[in-house]
Amino acid sequence: MMPKRSLPSFCIVGENVVIEEGVMIGENVRIGHHSVLLKGTVVEEDVVIGNHAVLGCQPFKNARIQHESIPNHPLFIGRGSRIGNGVVIYSGAILRSGVMVGDLASIRENTVIGHETVIGRSAMVECRTVIGDRCFIQTGAYITADMLIEDNVFIGPEVSTSNDKYMVRTRTLLKGPYIKEGASIGTNATLLPGIIIGRNAVVGAGAVVTTNVADGSTVVGVPARQIGE
Repeated sequence: MMPKRSLPSFCIVGENVVIEEGVMIGENVRIGHHSVLLKGTVVEEDVVIGNHAVLGCQPFKNARIQHESIPNHPLFIGRGSRIGNGVVIYSGAILRSGVMVGDLASIRENTVIGHETVIGRSAMVECRTVIGDRCFIQTGAYITADMLIEDNVFIGPEVSTSNDKYMVRTRTLLKGPYIKEGASIGTNATLLPGIIIGRNAVVGAGAVVTTNVADGSTVVGVPARQIGE
């Protein structure tokens, strides 16, 4: 790792790139035009960063936001990762090795993205969420805060998740869905707060899941009902 003022000579840095003090960049890194790497960001070797990416930004504060999530460490991007054009990743996020983040995606603070996981174009991952290894989060998916996703999970395009059961304007317990290993969530499915999707379970396209789904079962419909194992 080398600090800002002594970038490896074999790194490729585009035009109008901003690299703040304290940024650490590994060997063989490529940074596209107009990208911004903010203070403390760590980029390991063999990472490619697209154009107009903003990496390591801080969350805004507001008195009405519940459970303010202050980044507890700098942004870390693991070796071999690929960061698309227009991506925004906050300080406090950890991307393990081989992660791919599609164009225009957003990843909030204090999240963890596992090895070789794919975050699709325009997907959004909210704060304090953990995503395991080798997952696919497809285009436009919304991954809410306080959510746990185990390894080898598939989440289809435009899937929506939530963590606020009562939709109140006062403080309440926030808890996102828990998706266990190998589960598959179909396009446009909706997962309500706090539910558990079992290991290797399948949620059909457009389903609205209001209760827990057993391991290995398949559910479809509104509200979702089990049709098989």
